[in-house]
Amino acid sequence: MLLTMATLTKFLGWCAVINIAFLMFSSIMIALFKEPVTKLHSKWFGLEASKLPKLYFQYLGNYKIAMIIFSLVPYLVLRLFM
Repeated sequence: MLLTMATLTKFLGWCAVINIAFLMFSSIMIALFKEPVTKLHSKWFGLEASKLPKLYFQYLGNYKIAMIIFSLVPYLVLRLFM
């Protein structure tokens, strides 16, 4: 299979869609089920429940930045210049 610009653009577009869906799902799960999720993660990883909201915020922020840099921006650039 030959990797063309059109194929790469389509791939990055789907990566962006999947990443955005996963980010939305994670955000909704943390927002709606904060107590059970916090209790579960506190138990699994041995972390204090009071520190988890900050860690969730950092996780969501870092994931959003990585998703924008590695899939959304390259997709938009290819769409603009193709």
